[in-house]
Amino acid sequence: MTRLARYFFVAAVVAAAVLHPAADRCFAQERAPLFGIRDINGRIFSMNDHSRKTVLLVFGTTWCSSCRSEIPYYKEIYHTYTPRGLVMVGIDIQEAQGKVARFADRHKLPYRVLLDETGAVAAAYRIVGVPTMVLVSNGVVVTRNYRQVNGSLQKLFPK
Repeated sequence: MTRLARYFFVAAVVAAAVLHPAADRCFAQERAPLFGIRDINGRIFSMNDHSRKTVLLVFGTTWCSSCRSEIPYYKEIYHTYTPRGLVMVGIDIQEAQGKVARFADRHKLPYRVLLDETGAVAAAYRIVGVPTMVLVSNGVVVTRNYRQVNGSLQKLFPK
């Protein structure tokens, strides 16, 4: 195989891995980091308590315009999948409890909103931007690819 042919072969393999819907499966063996943090009402949410469930973590902030614009989509996910067993929580990164509580009330968020006051949970999940959704099932990260969450939920919770 010539050098040029080898280059195109490698480029094709990399492109297929990146663009293929199964490419996110590289995270399939990743154990979800465990954490325990307070929600806006002061109650502790422990990921350990949900290790045998399917949990959708929605990372965001009050100042993020994309996070706000996605709220109808989050509500749709909540109303569609929580009756089937999904546990869904919003995780606000490094903002004051009062500000986040007012935001949750103003937008009538139906899911629990947790306070990642130090950013440690976001760091453990390698969150580099918001909004970010991480889908965990039985303690294992299923996907952190925003576009694949709905498809993964459909597979985990068929009608």
